Amino acid sequence: MTDHSPVRRVLVLAHTGREEARDVARAFCKGLTGEGIVVRLLADEAADLGLEPIDYDPCIELTESETDASRDCEITLVIGGDGSILRAAEVTHESLTPVLGVNLGHVGFLAEAEQDDVESTLAAIVARDYTLEDRMTLDVRVYRDGELVTSTFAVNEASVEKAARQRMLEVVLGIDGRPLSRWGCDGVVCATPTGSTAYNFSAGGPVVWPSVEAMCIVPLSAHALFARPLVVAPTSVVAIEVLARTEGAGVLWCDGRRTVDLPPGARIEVRRGTQPVRLVRLHEAPFTDRLVAKFGLPVEGWRGTAERRFRGEEA
Repeated sequence: MTDHSPVRRVLVLAHTGREEARDVARAFCKGLTGEGIVVRLLADEAADLGLEPIDYDPCIELTESETDASRDCEITLVIGGDGSILRAAEVTHESLTPVLGVNLGHVGFLAEAEQDDVESTLAAIVARDYTLEDRMTLDVRVYRDGELVTSTFAVNEASVEKAARQRMLEVVLGIDGRPLSRWGCDGVVCATPTGSTAYNFSAGGPVVWPSVEAMCIVPLSAHALFARPLVVAPTSVVAIEVLARTEGAGVLWCDGRRTVDLPPGARIEVRRGTQPVRLVRLHEAPFTDRLVAKFGLPVEGWRGTAERRFRGEEA
């Protein structure tokens, strides 16, 4: 009998500069192919891992192109920290291939599994025992003299920052086509709820639950009375204009990975992204539990009595 079942493929991306990441990646490649799932690797990463495709059955697929790497793959398995997962978000941005992160970093807010969870994670992939969660992204556009010069996106945040340490950046912030305030500052961070626990959090912005759709705006070391963090609607358009009289240039950072130089007079517009990032979830743990676990928050003494009363349960 001929087997007409569709071929299953998983793209594996790894931080191959770390030995533990290489070990975990090789374990997943062996486990996935052992279950009849085709593994796709970037050619340079396969070389770093010391893998020979012919040694695997099914044979490992190699690709030179990050742009098409996730095509026809059911998930992208990422082995590394949040930086590696943000890189995977770039690779899968157009295809919307779900991303499953295996954490080898410190906090790993975007990751769903730890490096010790290879067997259980492998079993979930094979059985398709997971759910998908779409997270809001940002579309970012840069204009110079009214002309669009750059379009990009961000999963965590887009930040406009001064390029020279000794100089201050002069900016005007506008929301929905109206000016809000002018600051002399080190910069401005515009973050998604997903990114609220990253740069936004470090800069004094609020933690926003992922189910809330909104944008956070945090001025960096602003010299102004009105310079508190703001939370605006997901339908809003945030505009940051670098004043023409600013001495020196600024720089736009997206997820700490992509940069655009900003001369005086540049205008940056940030709005809700048209393409979300799709994350694989293996667990249904509340976001509160994730915050406690990732930040090591003290919760001793909590009894939950009031919550149970609120739900009509017995204390």
